[in-house]
Amino acid sequence: MDKLDQYRVFVQVAEMGSFIKAAHALTLPRATVSAAIQQLEEKIGTRLLNRTTRQVHLTADGVQLLARLRPLLADAEDVEHLFQSSQRQVAGRLRIDVPSRIARRLVVPALPSLLRRYPRLQLVLGSSDRAVDLLQEGVDCVVRVGALHDSSLVVRPLGHIALVNCASPAYLREHGIPEKPADLLKGHWAIGYASPSSGRELPWEYLDASGQSQELTLPSRIVVNNAETYIAGCRGGNGLIQIPRFDVKHLLDRSELVEVMPAHRASPMPVSLLYPHRRQRSRRLVAFVEWFSGLMEPHLERGA
Repeated sequence: MDKLDQYRVFVQVAEMGSFIKAAHALTLPRATVSAAIQQLEEKIGTRLLNRTTRQVHLTADGVQLLARLRPLLADAEDVEHLFQSSQRQVAGRLRIDVPSRIARRLVVPALPSLLRRYPRLQLVLGSSDRAVDLLQEGVDCVVRVGALHDSSLVVRPLGHIALVNCASPAYLREHGIPEKPADLLKGHWAIGYASPSSGRELPWEYLDASGQSQELTLPSRIVVNNAETYIAGCRGGNGLIQIPRFDVKHLLDRSELVEVMPAHRASPMPVSLLYPHRRQRSRRLVAFVEWFSGLMEPHLERGA
């Protein structure tokens, strides 16, 4: 393994805090990763990592080296692809994580076009409703819907997606059609959605006449923690839900669900792409970001 590859291994171990996780991300044996770090430390003449039984921490020298290597490796990748055609520049493995319903409804059906454009790209697609730790889990890019709290990550806002209030025809026949938020407190049920991060059941939200966001606490007989079950519960007639419009458009078009109170929707939710270290963006990451931005554009609110 040459010195540049050793640098790449070091950066992966440093950012993930684990030899095992780094080996998995690099698709290398753990012994190879350990040997690369040991050889690098011997060549440089200083310890870069402090190892414990459970975690790996950077030394002061390791912190300095990591800061220098990030832009160096980004430049090295640019040089390697400098004289290749634009199609062939996008190659290698890209790890992304996308909310489960965006993955299923939008990303996966559109993947053939992305892979035809970049045949040397390998996409490792995670789909979950939790906030993954990019560095600890070796993820290159995540899609997040809602307010953001990651100050250390690069954020690319894409826009806002509309939320709609929905129920099944069977539910509405039994409980009536609510016309305004106050009607929800007269014998209606919501399907509760527990935040994947806090476990707290989220309130029912709506915009009042002045455009201010308001909340209601509605009774729920079912509380779920993922979007698939949330929609299935609504289709089964168990209660009302608030859901991104793109997620149920096919069900609304087939009248399997019905939108209610269209004048009292919740605030549109921001959708963003997040990735670490602006100077480390690989060509494959840039290609995915541009492709996904175009994929989401038809589903974003105009002027939001």
